[in-house]
Amino acid sequence: MASPQQNQPGSLGSDLDPRYANLDERKRKRMISNRESARRSRAKKQHKLDELLAEINQLQNDNNAIMKKIDGATQMFVSAASQNNVLRAQLTELTDRLHSLNSVLHIAQEVSGMALDIPEIPDTLLEPWKLPCSVQPITASSFDMNMF
Repeated sequence: MASPQQNQPGSLGSDLDPRYANLDERKRKRMISNRESARRSRAKKQHKLDELLAEINQLQNDNNAIMKKIDGATQMFVSAASQNNVLRAQLTELTDRLHSLNSVLHIAQEVSGMALDIPEIPDTLLEPWKLPCSVQPITASSFDMNMF
C-alpha cells in the first residue's frame, strides 16, 4: 500500500523523486503562463470595452448634434411655410381688390360714357405658379451648410 505522502501532489515523496520534480515544475510554469495569458486577456477585453464606451459616447454626441440640426431645419421649414401661407393669403386678397377696382372702373366707364384705360388683370396674378422667374439652380454656397 502506498503511503499517504506519495499520493498527495506536492508532498515530500514527489519532491524527492526527480521524475515528479520535473512534472511539478512544468505544471507551475504552465499555471504561471495561464495566469499571465488570462491577465492579458482581461486587459485586452477591458481595453476593447473602453473603446466601445468611447465610441458610444461619440455616437451619442453626434446624434445629438444631428438632432439639433434637424430641429433647426424643421423650424426654418415651418417658418418658411408660414410665411408662404401669409403671402398666398395676401395675394388672394390683393387679387380680389384688383377685381373689385376693375369692376368699379367698368361701372364708371359705362355710367360716364368715357373710354377709360382699364388694365387687364395679368394671368400671373390669377395663376401664381406661372409667375415669370428665372430658373437658377440653388448652389450649396448660397446656404449655410453648417446649418444642415
